[in-house]
Amino acid sequence: MLPPSASPSQGSSLCPTRFFSPRFFYVYCLIFLSITALIGVKMHLKNYLPVALLGVSALAQSPTPSPSADPFKVYTISAANITAKVIPYGARLTSLLVPDRHGKPQDIVVGYDDPKDYLKDTKTNHTFFGAVVGRYANRIKNGTFEVDSTKYQIATNENGGADTLHGGIVGYDARNWTVTSHTNSSVTFTLHDRGLEKFPGEVITHAVFAVDSTPSADNPAGLPQLTTKLISLALTQTTPIMLSNHIYWNLNAFQKPTILNDTFLQLPLSQRLIGTDGILIPNGTILGVDAYKGSPDFTQGKLVGRDLKNAQGLCGDDCTGYDNCFVVDRPAQSAASNSVVPVLRANSSATGISLEVATNQQAVQIYSCNGQNGTIPIKPSQAKKNKDAKIDGAKAVNKYGCLVIEPEGWIDGINNPEWGQLGDQVFSPESAPAVNWATYRFGTV
Repeated sequence: MLPPSASPSQGSSLCPTRFFSPRFFYVYCLIFLSITALIGVKMHLKNYLPVALLGVSALAQSPTPSPSADPFKVYTISAANITAKVIPYGARLTSLLVPDRHGKPQDIVVGYDDPKDYLKDTKTNHTFFGAVVGRYANRIKNGTFEVDSTKYQIATNENGGADTLHGGIVGYDARNWTVTSHTNSSVTFTLHDRGLEKFPGEVITHAVFAVDSTPSADNPAGLPQLTTKLISLALTQTTPIMLSNHIYWNLNAFQKPTILNDTFLQLPLSQRLIGTDGILIPNGTILGVDAYKGSPDFTQGKLVGRDLKNAQGLCGDDCTGYDNCFVVDRPAQSAASNSVVPVLRANSSATGISLEVATNQQAVQIYSCNGQNGTIPIKPSQAKKNKDAKIDGAKAVNKYGCLVIEPEGWIDGINNPEWGQLGDQVFSPESAPAVNWATYRFGTV
């Protein structure tokens, strides 16, 4: 969280300071273009190479980019049937409008209408609404890990020092990112991490948000789609890197008090999940989805609330619900272990809005908003839509009132090398970049 005295003008918590020397910038550009182009061949050549070029061209516009003057400035991007709003504070998605079954646009992202409320949230509830989290998403046991026989102790920020959550006390979600590119349909944010929260070495990350509705081989119907790309390069030392987008979704647009009885969820490639202790720190075990009487089995799809009664303890001590890292086991025909595949499908019977998430990540964290308690009002703009439609919907973000979907790696994989995940979580100046690629495609049912 931010210290009480912090403000957007104080660089220690909201923004990085001096960025690159010109010589370093040009060397970085060459390295960035080369290695991202190689990754593109492996994953999605036609989509990935433009991102590599975008990163270089965006930086080329300003060899010494400075943090955004206003971290709460709203950038709007749009395409047919989709409009997104993002802000530099936390490289954060604050709104996403897509049509419901009647063609009426609905905002299906949880958050605030007033961008400055995200800073207030960081100081109080610290929900991470819509933010990019890092340098390492989710939890690191004891805030410690070992890289190249060197043990590191980073900042801890949860459970009395028992773990580091989402990067530490002031993670990427509470930083003022630089806007390095903005078009009608995309925004790129950039953050230079100089060893924040005591992580080793320096890392530069580009966070890309893009919307599109153009028919293509991957999207023949031209459905509205949000694409997120988190591209991180280790600049000076070998270091863990595992970012994620921490977006809270509500496909019923708060027309219902919760998502339990209207939202269908399917995780077709997830027959396993990471076992955790009572405070959600991995305990080294891998569970089958038949655990807890099958409550985490979403392989065939079911309403989120159908087996909730059997999920007692699944989300930690004194908790009933889901807050779990589901492993993605790709089918044998996938060309590579990091190929982009559909990992989640969901829809709301209330609005008819459907969502398909595809990603190159090895897991997806699902959180059923067990910790929300109705103290945070929904956006006034969302409440107005429901009022205008004469719908007596939710007035606040209730318990089980949303669904967080975090495409990421196996949580705390850096402390469990027996899982074989280090190749996707530890990076060096000599390695390829860390890339978190996800698409969110919307339709109606």
